[in-house]
Amino acid sequence: MSAAPVQEYYQKLQEEARTKSAAQKHLPRVRVGVATCSIAAGAIRVKEAFEDEIKAMGLEAPVIDTGCMGHCYAEPQAIIDKPGHPPICYGKLDEDLARRLVKDFLVDDDPCFEFAMAALEPNDFFPTFEDYPRGVYEKKMILGQCGFINPEDIGDYIAQGGYAALAKALEQEPEDIIREIKNSRLRGRGGAGFAAGLKWERCRAAESDIKYVICNGDEGDPGAFMDRSILESNPHLVIEGMAICAYAVGAAQGYFYIRAEYPKAIERVRLALKQAREKGLLGQSVLGSEFTFDIEIFAGSGAFVCGEGTALVNSMEGNMGIPETRPPRMADSGYRGKPTVLNNVKTFAYVPAIVRNGSAWFKSTGTPESPGTAVFTLVGKINNAGLVEVPMGTTLRTLIYGVGDGIPHDKEFKAVQIGGPSGGCLPEAMLDVPIDFDSLKEAGAIMGSGGLVVLDEDDCMVSIARYFLEFTQQESCGKCTFCRLGTKHLLDILDAITRGEGTPESLDTLMELAEDVRDGSLCNLGGTAPNPVLTTLRYFRDEYEAHIREKRCPARVCSDLILYYILPDKCSKLCSACVGSCPTEAIYTREDGIKAITQEKCVKCDNCLKACPPEYLAVIKLSPPVLPEQQEGVKN
Repeated sequence: MSAAPVQEYYQKLQEEARTKSAAQKHLPRVRVGVATCSIAAGAIRVKEAFEDEIKAMGLEAPVIDTGCMGHCYAEPQAIIDKPGHPPICYGKLDEDLARRLVKDFLVDDDPCFEFAMAALEPNDFFPTFEDYPRGVYEKKMILGQCGFINPEDIGDYIAQGGYAALAKALEQEPEDIIREIKNSRLRGRGGAGFAAGLKWERCRAAESDIKYVICNGDEGDPGAFMDRSILESNPHLVIEGMAICAYAVGAAQGYFYIRAEYPKAIERVRLALKQAREKGLLGQSVLGSEFTFDIEIFAGSGAFVCGEGTALVNSMEGNMGIPETRPPRMADSGYRGKPTVLNNVKTFAYVPAIVRNGSAWFKSTGTPESPGTAVFTLVGKINNAGLVEVPMGTTLRTLIYGVGDGIPHDKEFKAVQIGGPSGGCLPEAMLDVPIDFDSLKEAGAIMGSGGLVVLDEDDCMVSIARYFLEFTQQESCGKCTFCRLGTKHLLDILDAITRGEGTPESLDTLMELAEDVRDGSLCNLGGTAPNPVLTTLRYFRDEYEAHIREKRCPARVCSDLILYYILPDKCSKLCSACVGSCPTEAIYTREDGIKAITQEKCVKCDNCLKACPPEYLAVIKLSPPVLPEQQEGVKN
């Protein structure tokens, strides 16, 4: 393929984009993070406050939408880029603070460092994100532009080198691209960790005039939002990766499979595809070459099982989203019976950087068997929740305490649920396990798509196992007997244990049945569904035994094994906060003015515990729910 027209075409696009960007360099700019997480925190109101105040002041200062920077604990966020100052990020904004920043910074030249999170460029006045512990541990291969560029402006992406990798790829033979991806040892980031290059090579070798490339954006793990954030924040990165893959394997049509619950992602991907077509980066004669490729969006209905490749393809074809046996492999016979490459959002996002910088660059980060970086969502009992990207091989301890800043309120760390509902719960003793595909599997967990839920001393591991198993049981397609009935029976046993009705034999049944479900299920949803049960039995067996033998929930979570009690010596006669908070009128006032609880009426809603003033702390939770008869004030 002739390189000259491709490079000339791209250089013209980039020159136009950089000229447009340079034309605004003299203007102050306000970039507001407007992704799903920030919208929920009030970003739209903050953006409107900036716009209204800038208009009222008669300023010329564009207010630009960006995506997620990853610091979700500090949303809403905005970056103010004013000539003469380094770009500065402000977090936890509200409308009043937005208006003040316009007056004090844009008008009066006071950066208001007291409200700033960090600067984006090295300077003598204020630290950058890289100066904080999180910045030291993170390495951003695919999240570097997220939150900093405008995802609704293709020029912003091109001006910073976007689509240069596609132009470079079109100068090479398809086999050379596949060889580079194979040499990089890029493994699929959707959970399975299969070598992407081998999948591409097999699809390339398949004898068919029609081939497809599909991006799996069906992210369904509770607490996971990596793929959604990338699609909302930098959709062109994924589009470029898909186009390179299509050129390498010989495909002319691609699809984004995005769950319908991600409207912002669908909206921004749809706009990005439109802009890419207008620029000649999709469609006929991509970048002036002979290569033709276009992409459409398929909105999934939200079934967790459709994250599995064959179920996903079935749903795209108008059938029920039910997994199929393999072989044939997707690369041999996938969508509409044609050779298909199906990769995760994050997998495609790595491709442009690998093509641009080479496989050796990619392998210089991470571990020999799991090179590159890992993208996680840190959620749960953690101070700095958000989206993070760290080198493969980083330990869980570094991720939780170095990047996430540890557990709130000085609580004790108990466990981390890694790999989504099909992952495993790892205890404190496993915090020094490196994060890579093989080490996590050995520990009983999986990498999964990247969801990581941190649990503290107030969490019950039996209840946690029950929660995740209930999710996978409800999401089972029902095709396999082991998955359909086995997960239901597992859930029934866990229900009984949390009610104090378990027996010592329950644990043997749980272990045996969990192993049977794991080994007897067709797809990975059923095969990994028992992981929360197996890992909690392995690492937290004492909690199961306390529920069974002592009828006690050590974390005081399982409602059937706890009760609420008001300490007479701490209760104030003048306070009735608990009385007013009780929805069932279970709390009454004794003759001496002290409050007490009628246990038969108590629904254990936790309202009284929350309503009790901190200076008294008279309401407590007890387990086991058996009080000595001499404890005054308790009606049984």
